[in-house]
Amino acid sequence: MNRWIPKCLLLNFFIYFSVSLSRIPRIGIGGPVGSGKTMLIEQMVPILKHEGYDVGIISNDVVSKEDAERMRKNLATEKGLMPEDLVIGIATGGCPHTAVREDPSINISVVEEMEIKHPNLDLIIIESGGDNITTTFSPALADYFIYIIDVSGGDKYPRKRGLGIETCDLLVINKIDIASFIGADLGVMERDAKIIRRDKPFVFVNSKTGQGVREATDYVIKDVLFNAPPKSKIKI
Repeated sequence: MNRWIPKCLLLNFFIYFSVSLSRIPRIGIGGPVGSGKTMLIEQMVPILKHEGYDVGIISNDVVSKEDAERMRKNLATEKGLMPEDLVIGIATGGCPHTAVREDPSINISVVEEMEIKHPNLDLIIIESGGDNITTTFSPALADYFIYIIDVSGGDKYPRKRGLGIETCDLLVINKIDIASFIGADLGVMERDAKIIRRDKPFVFVNSKTGQGVREATDYVIKDVLFNAPPKSKIKI
C-alpha cells in the first residue's frame, strides 16, 4: 500500500486544524438592500451541506429578524439542513455596518456562543444588514468577506468602486437574468470588475435559480476551508 501523502495535502490539514483549534472559520456577506444576500446564503448552504460541511448562520438587520426567520424556515425547518438554533437573527437597532465593522461585539458574542454550543461546525456565515458600497467586515469578526451587488443598479456599478467592491475577497454580481430587461451590459460589468478588482475574483450569479452559485461556493471551500474534509468525516 502506498502511504505517500502529497505535501500540499499535509499543509491543508495543518492549516485546517490550526484554525479549528482557535475558532470556527467565519465569512461575512454584505451588500445593499435587496441585492440578494439572503438568497445567496440559501443557495450556498445546500451545496456546502452536500459536501458534508456543517454551517451556522447569523443574520443582521436594523429592526427586524425577517431574513433569519425565512432562512430558518427554508433551510432548517423545511429542508432539515441544520438545527433551527443554528440560524440566529440580530436586530442591531442602528447603522448596519457598525455592527459588523466599528463595533462587532454583539456579533462576536453570538458567534462565540454558537461555537461553544456547536464546536463541530465547519463554518459560520454572518450576513450584514443591507448597506452601501462602503461596507466591510472587521477582521475580528470575519475571516473572509463576500460583497454582493446586482445588475439593477446598472452596468456602471463595479466601476463606482467603494470599499466593498474593491476590498472584498469575492465580489458576487447577482440577478444576471434581468440584465437584458434593464439595459445592463454584463460585458461592461465584467470588463470593469477586472480593472477594479485586479487579481481578486468575482462571479456572476442568479441566486434565484442557483446559476453561478457553485463557483462562488467553491471559492469558500478553497480559500476558507482549504479543501479540507468536513469535521464530521475526520476520524481521530
